Amino acid sequence: MTSPPASPVMTSEGQTMTSQESTTASREQTMTSEGRSMTSEGPSMTSQAPPPELSPTLSFPLGHRAQLAARAAAAQIRIRLRGLRSGGSWRSLGDVRAALEGPGTPISEYVVRHWQEDAFFGEQFLSGVNPVLLRRCRRLPPNLPLSEALVAPSLGPGTSLQREMEAGRLFLADYALLEGLPTGSLGGRPQFVAAPLCLLWLDPRGRLLPVAIQLSQRPGPGSPIFVPGGGGWALAKLWVRGAHFVLHEMVTHLLHGHFLAEAFAVATQRLPAAHPVHQLLLPHLRFTFHINILARETLLSPGGIIDQATSVGREGTLALVARGTAALTFGELCVPDDVAARGVGDIPGYHYRDDALDIWGAIHSYVEGIVALFYAEDAEVAEDEELQEWVGEIFTYGVLGNEKSGFPSKLCGRPELVKFLTMIIFCCSARHAAVNSGQYDYAAWMPNTPGSLQRPPPASAAEASEELLVATLPSPEATGALLALLSVVSYEGGPPRPLGSRCQDLLAGPGPRRLLAAFRARLAAISERIRARNAELALPYPYLEPSCVQESISI
Repeated sequence: MTSPPASPVMTSEGQTMTSQESTTASREQTMTSEGRSMTSEGPSMTSQAPPPELSPTLSFPLGHRAQLAARAAAAQIRIRLRGLRSGGSWRSLGDVRAALEGPGTPISEYVVRHWQEDAFFGEQFLSGVNPVLLRRCRRLPPNLPLSEALVAPSLGPGTSLQREMEAGRLFLADYALLEGLPTGSLGGRPQFVAAPLCLLWLDPRGRLLPVAIQLSQRPGPGSPIFVPGGGGWALAKLWVRGAHFVLHEMVTHLLHGHFLAEAFAVATQRLPAAHPVHQLLLPHLRFTFHINILARETLLSPGGIIDQATSVGREGTLALVARGTAALTFGELCVPDDVAARGVGDIPGYHYRDDALDIWGAIHSYVEGIVALFYAEDAEVAEDEELQEWVGEIFTYGVLGNEKSGFPSKLCGRPELVKFLTMIIFCCSARHAAVNSGQYDYAAWMPNTPGSLQRPPPASAAEASEELLVATLPSPEATGALLALLSVVSYEGGPPRPLGSRCQDLLAGPGPRRLLAAFRARLAAISERIRARNAELALPYPYLEPSCVQESISI
């Protein structure tokens, strides 16, 4: 592994540049003269650069690197022992079972037992690794020509499609972002990806069940609508899971997590070391530069793992990231706004929503207290030129100046600043944990989360046989490459630094210490609630249990 190159604002040793250091003393003087830290509990500021172990630009420590290397080597050995590097193809689902079954995690073993069930298929939209896609469907989109008669057997007597929509019990997963995406080839065979529309129904028992799947954004004779009990239903669900993997990995995970965090990190590093926003955010940007550089070198490089294991490959990934950037909104990264916009506030058993809202509230309360210590009035936020340059840089380079995104290009008051900082901390900690930590759990059984698909989508229900399903699955070699990767990146390396730890916190003084203690107490209460809930669940949702949420994107 190589160390990250020097940032434009950093030296090769990770120290802030002279131009930045020169503003530190004046920054501290300004802060004191403006009264931002003149309360009895006011924080004491540090004038020196951050400790090396907190610098976000430094490479992983030697022990951290060694642990990652050992885990990667062990994963390769396991893959070879399972015969997943020997090429060939699957002859039956029995072949897949023989190669992939074995000791796993409790959740991965649950997946093996339940992956073909419609209820589990629906549950993954709520508590799987991409739990931010589902939207309430009040009106069918014009490109989903679904008739009452087609779904009546699924809904049962005494109701109708229209009635269920009006009651708010229908939801849509739309993969339009994947339409026409470039795809690659693996082992000399072309790969495919679909852009499905998947309609789900919240039944009287509180289960979220798929009731209709169209594998294209363009309806017509070659784009049938599949329904439960009809021909090709299992294959249609496989195509949705394949699309779900691509959208999750390349947009929800890579773009919304790693790439945005890098934009936050670069802009924050340009702030003077004594600026309160720099000191607040620094622990949440630890090792983000390094892990992103490793991703570019090993995953996104030509011939890298994305080219070896996914249907879209590097070219399709870059195209999808560009589409995702154009479609990104500020609201979808702010949990309360996102839940309201998608209309999913009352779905039972939506564990991601419940846990994310709790953690968002805890972060917001902590940030609100910190901001109040440094900015007594809204005008002080608006007049902070360094802060305005910081948010402007994120707007310009994070979302490419897209005003439709809703990202602020300036901050006019304390509430705006608190929300923006809460979003950054949540995205760099809890949101990444939600979309990263369960990857191996849900993908270890490959038919549940295929990274590539080797046959085109079926043009009719009649041709969608089990033989076609097996032939559509990714090859053993592609399966092995993906599982080797996910078995490494689903788990943090090095000593844990859970949310709220803030080791060697730069925000010193009675005020910040009091706020941090309250933050930690609130997180502890959330942990207790989640552990009690999970103990009662056949399929627990552990990924946002605060003690398991790392405070930065470092894997």
